Amino acid sequence: MNELRFAISDRLNDGEVGPKHVPLSLLGDFQKDVTEFLRGSVRDIDASEVIVAIEEGSLALVASGLLATATLWADLDRLKSSGSLNQIDPKRAAVIERWQAASHQNPHRKYRIAVPRAANTGVSIDSETNFRRDEEVWVTVEKYIHGRVLDWGGKTKPNVHLELDDGTVLKVAASQTLLKQEKQNLLYRPTLLHITAQENLFTGALRNPTLLAFETNQPSYDEAEFQEMVKRGTVAWADTPNATQWLEDLRGGRA
Repeated sequence: MNELRFAISDRLNDGEVGPKHVPLSLLGDFQKDVTEFLRGSVRDIDASEVIVAIEEGSLALVASGLLATATLWADLDRLKSSGSLNQIDPKRAAVIERWQAASHQNPHRKYRIAVPRAANTGVSIDSETNFRRDEEVWVTVEKYIHGRVLDWGGKTKPNVHLELDDGTVLKVAASQTLLKQEKQNLLYRPTLLHITAQENLFTGALRNPTLLAFETNQPSYDEAEFQEMVKRGTVAWADTPNATQWLEDLRGGRA
């Protein structure tokens, strides 16, 4: 999937809203909401790279160039199947909430997000929909997070600013003792942190992260070493016609 169609329907002075008949404020708000929905919190879409076509009929924007964003398609599937806003990106959830509030105030206002020319792929928002936020559940966890240290230190509230692999920045509280004990200069370097935090059971979001330790013995991947292992393995198994069958025979055959 590479395209997504965003449509808004409404009536203005007894006429249907469309490309040739739309209040400037409504057009501006709709364009801003579509941009926010596409980008989400992780911003895995560069809005400047997205091409938009304006369709006739209701006011509709068809965005193309969306192959790279796995989170967008996953959020649409969750929204359609569960109706829970807790399970999708918070930025996208906020857009759906705004659209739903507008539709509940105006029965003529309707929104739809769908894949063009694909049946049963869309999500509609109107005066009858009830997308909701379930009560949030936060649990205390202890985990390892990987990222790049952008900043660390602080006089009264020392912390580590860690850029995660998805581009978001997590501020992790730390003690002066832990920061002082770290002998390596980790600034702008990939780092593994051992932390405690509260994790949202619905979204996986973290809050109040606190540093327990820097993990200095991090596993690394060496492409050259891996290829050398593959080469040695290929030579070692060269005289075995069917390695899979040999392994099954060694295990005593299939059950």
